[in-house]
Amino acid sequence: MQQSEFIDIENQFGAHNYKPLDVVLSRGKGVWVWDVDGNKYLDCLAAYSAVNQGHCHPKIMEAMVAQAEKLTLTSRAFRNDQLGPFYRELCQLTNSHKVLPMNSGAEAVETAIKTVRKWGYTVKGVADDNAEIVVCENNFHGRTISIVSFSTDENARAGFGPFTPGFKCVPFGDAAALEAAINENTVAFLIEPIQGEAGVMIPPAGYLKKARELCDQHNIVLILDEIQTGLGRTGKLLAEEYEGVEADLTIIGKALSGGFYPVSAVLSNTEILGVLQPGEHGSTFGGNPLACAVARAALKVLFEEGLIENSFKQGEYFLSELKKISHPAIKEVRGRGLMVALEFHSEIGGARAYCNKLKDEGILAKDTHENIVRFAPPLVIQREEIDILLEAINKVLPPV
Repeated sequence: MQQSEFIDIENQFGAHNYKPLDVVLSRGKGVWVWDVDGNKYLDCLAAYSAVNQGHCHPKIMEAMVAQAEKLTLTSRAFRNDQLGPFYRELCQLTNSHKVLPMNSGAEAVETAIKTVRKWGYTVKGVADDNAEIVVCENNFHGRTISIVSFSTDENARAGFGPFTPGFKCVPFGDAAALEAAINENTVAFLIEPIQGEAGVMIPPAGYLKKARELCDQHNIVLILDEIQTGLGRTGKLLAEEYEGVEADLTIIGKALSGGFYPVSAVLSNTEILGVLQPGEHGSTFGGNPLACAVARAALKVLFEEGLIENSFKQGEYFLSELKKISHPAIKEVRGRGLMVALEFHSEIGGARAYCNKLKDEGILAKDTHENIVRFAPPLVIQREEIDILLEAINKVLPPV
C-alpha cells in the first residue's frame, strides 16, 4: 500500500487523539528509519527518548527473543528468575535501595503519587485525606485523570473534570514560590529536572539543590520524574547529577527497555516504598520476566557501549554548532546532552511547518508549544550524522 492509503485507514478506524507528521514508518536501525515507500530519515525524536539505544538494537533484540522463548508472563502471584537480578542491577546502577516496576511512565507517576500519600499518612503523620503534593506549571507527567488534574495545559484538561484534589502548582524554577507553597500537609514535591514537553526548559542553576534543601528542611519527599531526562538523555545517567542532588524517589521509563517493551520503575528507599503492603498496589504485567530481561539488556547497552558519554559529547557539539546559526527567526537555542530545543519567534508561523520542511529533507523532529522544535536523537548518533542534521536545519530556515 502507499503511504496515503495507510493514513486513510488510520484516520477511518483510529481515534484522532494524535496529530502525527504524515510519514508512515516501517523499519528502523540505529538513528535511521524508513517509510513504506523506502525513504530514509534521521530520527530526531527517538520515540520521546524511548529508543536511546537506537532502533532495533541487536543485543536487546537477542535478549527479548531468548526470554520470549522461555517465559513471558507469570503475574506477581509467583516469582520469576529475571525479577531479582533486574532489581539488583538497577539499584546498583542508580544508587537506589528499592525498586517498584511498572509498565508505562504515567503508571509509574501514579504509583509515586499513591506511595508518597501513604508515606505522608503512615510516616509523616499528615491527617487522613489531607496530603498535598507540590508540582510545577507547564509540567508533563502523563495523561491519566489524576495527572491532568495538576496540568496547566488546557488541552490536557478541557472536558475531563472533575479533577483529583491534593495538588498545588508553582512556577517552574522559582524556589521562593516552592517554599511559600509548603505547609504541614505537604508530602512531596514532584518535578521534571528539565521540562521536556514544555520545550526543554532548564531551571536556573542551583534550583534543584535549593529544592532538595527545602524538602529536607520540611520532611518532604523529593520526586524527580526522569522518564525523559534519565538513562543518558542529558549526558548523565540521571539529570539530577548536574546539580549534585539525589531524589528520594525517582521515576524512570522509556529507555529502560530501549523501545522494545513498556517498562517503567519507581526507585526509592525502604522507608518510602516500604509503606506499601501486599494487596495495596500492583500490576499484572509489572515486573514480568520478559520486561525484566529486556530492561537488563537495555541497561547493559547504555553502559557497555558508552552511550551516556556519547550523549554528552555529541550533545555539546550539536548545541555549540546550533548556537552559531545566526538567523532572525531564531529566538533561543537551549539544551543539555542530546535533549535540545530550537525556539522560533512567533511570526515565522509556528514550528509545525518547520518540522514538515525538515521531514522533506529526511529529518524527523517534533514541534511543541507552537514555536519550539525538539531534537532528541538516539544516543548512538555520531558527529557525521549531526552534521547532516545541521545542514538540513540551515537549509530550511526561512529566507531572510
